[in-house]
Amino acid sequence: MQLPTLYRSALVTGASRGIGAAICRTLAGLGMQVHAVARSADSLRALCEETGAIAHCADVTDLDSMERLLNTLDVDVLVNNAGQVAALGPLHDLDAAAIDSMIDVNLRAPLHLMRLVLPGMIRRGRGHIVNIGSTSGTFVFPGTAPYAAAKAGMTAANRVLRHDLAGRNIRVTEISPGRVRTDIYRDALDGEAGKLADMYDKFRTVHPQDIAAAVAAALTMPEQVDISFMEVVPTDQAPGGHAYAPAKS
Repeated sequence: MQLPTLYRSALVTGASRGIGAAICRTLAGLGMQVHAVARSADSLRALCEETGAIAHCADVTDLDSMERLLNTLDVDVLVNNAGQVAALGPLHDLDAAAIDSMIDVNLRAPLHLMRLVLPGMIRRGRGHIVNIGSTSGTFVFPGTAPYAAAKAGMTAANRVLRHDLAGRNIRVTEISPGRVRTDIYRDALDGEAGKLADMYDKFRTVHPQDIAAAVAAALTMPEQVDISFMEVVPTDQAPGGHAYAPAKS
């Protein structure tokens, strides 16, 4: 079967639920061999039984573990999706562990994963890195300083990478979602159902499968085309102006 993309294999982080799981389903549907990385063994097992993906139960911030894994794989596509909002609030009210954790998951880990997969991509003369960013890295959302700083750092890294990799047939795409119906804020809100409902139930939001469709669109463009940046936001949300109209009943 002729695949609709140049690529044969993909590694997706944060794969056990939400956006990551949706991306795994979509890439498997494109005929790719998907390596799914997440910390939750049970969720990974269910996803892999459904999609045929290969499960790797690991923490992306464990550099030794990631190096051992990627030394055994040839990865055409890396999807840096794992993300964390450990806490919300003014920077001076956050504890050091929460700040460090958000920088580690959202910035340090994806930089190292790119470092680890790029030599193989360069050697084979093909590859695509997809980084799942956030509108928090571009616009001001109060109480998100560490998360926003990490996502803005990834945007800068993406731009530099496209210069460093020019002429090597390796594409770099950042997909920057607005509000997506996922559990990423659950830890920061201590699982408070009311606050989570306020974020999602009153508004039309983007869904994980919408982000997965954006990833597929980038991967299946003709070889000479690189979608370098794509902002995917709810129709009713205007992040720059902090406008978000409630859904009509």
